[in-house]
Parts: sequence; structure tokens; C-alpha cells
Amino acid sequence: MNRKTLVPLAVTGLLAPVLVACGSTDGASGGGDAIVVGTTDQFVASADSPAPLDPAYAYDTGTWNVLRQTVQTLMRSPRGGGEPVPDAAESCSFTDNASESYRCKLRDGLTFADGTPVTAEDVVFSIQRVLDIDGDNGTAALLSNIDTMETKGEDEVIFHLSTPDATFPYKLSTPVAAIVSPGKYDGKKLRSGFEVDGSGPYTMKTETDGDRVSKIVFTRNEKYKGGVKLRNDRIELRSFADSGSMGTALEAGDIDMMTRAMSPEQIRELSESPKEGIKLTEVPGLEIRYLAFNTADSTVRSKAVRQAMAAVVDRGAIAGQVYGSTAEPLYSLIPKSIAAHTNSFYNKYGEPNRKKAAGILAQAGIDTPVELELNYTTDHYGEGTAKEFEALRDQLNATKLFDVKVKGAEWSEFRPAQKRGEYAVYGLGWFPDFPDPDNYTAPFLDKGNFLNTPYANEEARGLIPRSRREADRTAASPAFQRIQDIVADEVPFLPLWQGKQYVAAREDVTGVEWALNTSSDLQLWELARGSSS
Repeated sequence: MNRKTLVPLAVTGLLAPVLVACGSTDGASGGGDAIVVGTTDQFVASADSPAPLDPAYAYDTGTWNVLRQTVQTLMRSPRGGGEPVPDAAESCSFTDNASESYRCKLRDGLTFADGTPVTAEDVVFSIQRVLDIDGDNGTAALLSNIDTMETKGEDEVIFHLSTPDATFPYKLSTPVAAIVSPGKYDGKKLRSGFEVDGSGPYTMKTETDGDRVSKIVFTRNEKYKGGVKLRNDRIELRSFADSGSMGTALEAGDIDMMTRAMSPEQIRELSESPKEGIKLTEVPGLEIRYLAFNTADSTVRSKAVRQAMAAVVDRGAIAGQVYGSTAEPLYSLIPKSIAAHTNSFYNKYGEPNRKKAAGILAQAGIDTPVELELNYTTDHYGEGTAKEFEALRDQLNATKLFDVKVKGAEWSEFRPAQKRGEYAVYGLGWFPDFPDPDNYTAPFLDKGNFLNTPYANEEARGLIPRSRREADRTAASPAFQRIQDIVADEVPFLPLWQGKQYVAAREDVTGVEWALNTSSDLQLWELARGSSS
């Protein structure tokens, strides 16, 4: 989904605490031998997150990887990357030179999996539903530039945008723009639990253990009409508690493929000492990791504290010691493989320098050591995260300028607490919704951002819509370069590293190299057994 060259670098109480199966269709689970895929993504329904798989709420890589198999969007990312191509739509295009009006025509005979026709009114309903619900995960921000929508007949919809946006086709290819049925989804409230209905490549059934999913079975949707070619009839996605148990299952032949999140140790071992019958594949990736600051919290309200941290953190040591060859230092929110990237943090702070950090704190009158707690999620990005935060703690404490403690929590607890502003400093990863510099800036800095951060910079917020006017995205580089410099100066975020991504699979599984795209989206329809067609 990139217009530039990429370089290769992954409700408590709502559900009974017993193993049950739930699904959105009455169809059979499909014939043939299912290809089984392992993941450490956890799908949990809780009081804080009762609707984890609702397109109006879901906004993380794991849940989007479920939705991409089952719901359909007007546009989709093509197999080899590049600009979005039609899926539910037969055609889509801007109708003006200013990128303010976008028209889509639906494919003939398009239906939901239950046979109900998909109409232009369903598209409008689905988009308006996201905007009306405006979930606290920040999903609606991707579509907030829509001013009005109109339909022409049963198969044509026109989006009128409040400001020009050359990235709009990319946004229509994300699950937040999924087309859902008014008969299955309420227009004003989220759909609790784990049921998903759509017109995508597969239907799905889930098996749950208490409040979390243990397995999802995707079965070919015989009514699917779109641009994706399915190379299998059934896929099982199994959720594991950790990468170790997932790896054991792969070696035992209980699963056929594993992806996010493999541990650095697993990747290193499979690379250096391949196991019989298992192949490790590196695929292009655009993941970044960073620290974020609640700038309203008294401990980090002064940007001097944040700047001092930026001046002493040794990204190279963290990447090398914890992640090895799977990661490299990052000095901007925009990774270096995306056009408009600049090393803004390196340009401002250079190599780790205690003296510089001490001077920053002294000039601002900050007493040392500064007491901080760094918060991270224990299960969302893999076991390497704990080691990463221990390394960060040790680096900061070694300067005697900081007194740092670290604390981990499961994602189901961590993310709601982060959104409520309970953490002063916390670590997150970002897998882009689409590979454009806009998506490494707007979700963090614009109004309604997914972090619910109190930080606001009006200059940056003015540059974001200005950059979207440029259909030639390289022409938007000056705006993004200025945004990166602003972030480096004010440090609402502290970029740490960018990563590669890997897939390990049994040798009889084909299509593995296409099963994960640069945004870490699973494309399970690419998998097959034997020789690929």
C-alpha cells in the first residue's frame, strides 16, 4: 500500500467461563484439512472492552487481522503492495483535482455471507455508524474527514470530504471502513462479544474459554465477490499464551505456521539452526516501538524531563541486546523506509550523552534523580518487551539522573488504563494502517488520536491536513519533516526502534511469503498446501 519503494526490514461477566463456540453463520465449518496458524494475540472481552471485534471499536493489529478475513471494504491492499485496489467496489476514484470528492461503484451481485444484498446505503450506514459511535480507541479519527455522503441508486456512493485528502483511498481499505449489515449491527452501539458478520473472503466461528478466544475457524465464504483469490477452504487461528508454547506446537506439527509475536530467541535459533521441516521467512515490515508521555502528568509535564531521557537513551544497545538483528535504532516516528523520514532525534540529541541530559535538567531547575515508572504490556508484543524495559530502566538509572521502576500488565488491563491517563510513561508499538507518513503522524498528533493524549501542538495539527493535499506524496515531505522536528523538540513520544517481521511455517505450506504484508496484516487466503498455483 505504498507509493514509494519499501525495503525489507508482525467482558468479564459477559461470557460464561466454559469452552463454548459461537459464530455468525449457520454454514458448515468447511471440508478438507484446515491450515492452522498460531498467534500470541489475545482476544479478550471485558468491561473496559466489551466489543473487541466490532469494526467501530477494533484498532490493533490482532483484531484487524481477524476482521480482514471476514469483513469487506470498498478498497483493499494489493498482494504486492502499492496503491489500494477495489474489493467490494468495482471502481473508486476522486471526481475532482482537489481530492475532496470520492466516488465508488459497488460490484454487481454483492451480498453478505447470509445472502442479503450489499447496497450503497449499507456502505453509508457502516461509515456513519463508526462516526456516531466514536469509540474511545480512536478508530473514528481515520474517517473524521468525511463531511457528507450520498448514494446514487443501489450501487453508488459518493464521499464529500471536509478538506482534501489524497490518503482517503487507503483509509477505505482499513477495517474501520468495513461494510456491515444493519440487520446485524446496531447503528448507535457496539456489538458485544466475538461475533463478526460481513461479506469478506471467510465466515468465522470462535471457540472461547471464559472471556477470551482460544480458536477462530475461518471458512470460505462461497458468496464472496471481490478481488481476493482464496487458495484454501478453511483456516484455524489459534491463540497461545506465549511464543514458547506456540513454537512447541509448530515443532510438534499441531500448527502449520506461526507469526506474531515470535521471540527474538526463536527467530535467532531458526535462522542459525534450522529445524527439519520448518522454514523461517523474513517479510518486509514497518513496525515501530516508542515511549509515550502523558504530558499532563506532573512527573513528565516539563519537556526538560522528556528531553533528558531522549538525550541518554541508547537505542542501539536496546535493539542489539534485546532484539539482535531483528531491530534497528529509530530516531523518528516515521521509519527510515518511508519517504519523508528524517533522523530528527539524532540531529537534536546525537549519541547518548549524560552531560547534555544533566544540563537540560539543571537549566529547567529539575531536581534529580527524577522518579519515574515505565509501563508496558506483558503479552501484546511478545516476551522481548519485558527485557526491553529492563534495559531502559538500567540505562536511565545508570545516569543517576533518574530513579526508574518498570511495571507490566496484560494488554486487556494495560490499554484501558493507558487511555484513562493512568500512566505517565508507557511503551507501545505501531503497525501502520497504511504505509504513508500521514499514518505515522496523524494517529499520534491529530485531534481524536488513538492514545487520547493531552499533548497538542497547533503547528503540527495544521501541517497534517496541509500534507494531505498532495497527491504526489513526495511533495508532502517538507510538512512531515517539520512535524518530525517538532516531535524531537517537545518529545511527546520517544522513538526507540523499528523492526523486521518473520513467519515460520511447515515446509508443505505455500504462500507464506504473501501471508503477511508490510503493515503486519494477515492475508490468510494466500496459504495453501503443496505447490502454489
